[in-house]
Amino acid sequence: MKVQNKVVVVTGGGNGVGRELVLGLLARGASVAAVDINTAALEETLALAGEKRDRLATYGVNITDRAQVETLPNQIISRFGAVDGLINNAGVIQPFVRLKELDYAAIDRVMNVNLFGTLYTTKAFLPHLLERPVAHITNISSMGGFLPVPGQTIYGASKAAVKLLTEGLSSELQGTNVRVTIVFPGAMGTNIATNSGLTALPQAEGNGRSIKMLAPVTAAQLILEGMEQDRYRVLVGSDARLMDALYRLHPQRAARFIAQQMSSLLSK
Repeated sequence: MKVQNKVVVVTGGGNGVGRELVLGLLARGASVAAVDINTAALEETLALAGEKRDRLATYGVNITDRAQVETLPNQIISRFGAVDGLINNAGVIQPFVRLKELDYAAIDRVMNVNLFGTLYTTKAFLPHLLERPVAHITNISSMGGFLPVPGQTIYGASKAAVKLLTEGLSSELQGTNVRVTIVFPGAMGTNIATNSGLTALPQAEGNGRSIKMLAPVTAAQLILEGMEQDRYRVLVGSDARLMDALYRLHPQRAARFIAQQMSSLLSK
């Protein structure tokens, strides 16, 4: 779906890749509804929009609150007249610990934001998207959604659920006007650790080299290109492409490789 003159909703629009998605959509001629629990961050996104801010509306919403989410479509339609697209970008990671050390509060938060937040927004907007001549849903999963990462097992489980949710939705919507894209980003240089309530995201090293982080603006460009091309799946970053190929070829070897890279972090 070409986004020019379309109305697109972006969750997690206050920071990182979400903010770059908002700004990228505005640059491509779309109107944008940016959704985030952090209203101060949304104000920063609005300021960065500059002269395009007349095509941007912000909504401070907790996407884990189904009642709040269900009021969003009418609010946005009242502002823009319609909704043509939805990008479910909001997400959090877990503390970098093994499952046995992870408390249930952290587990619930990750599952509620990553899975149920995506589910609630999708359910809320889908009836309206089906009424449009063309429409699109893009859901952000993760490389960790198809490849196990020790220390992020619950995060990976939530993103794997998003993967299957999105793929199932795509199959259900065959023959309709709504296209669906699933995105698998690799390592990105965002402040997701801070936004997840963590002090920092530890950096793994392999063969003496640090993992290269993809810039949020580059990730956003790749995601929007995939959306505009109605691609079924989008791999964002060379690490995501490499591990996707390796995991398809030899799942156990790929899992063992990542476990080796993460072992130093989990031993600290």
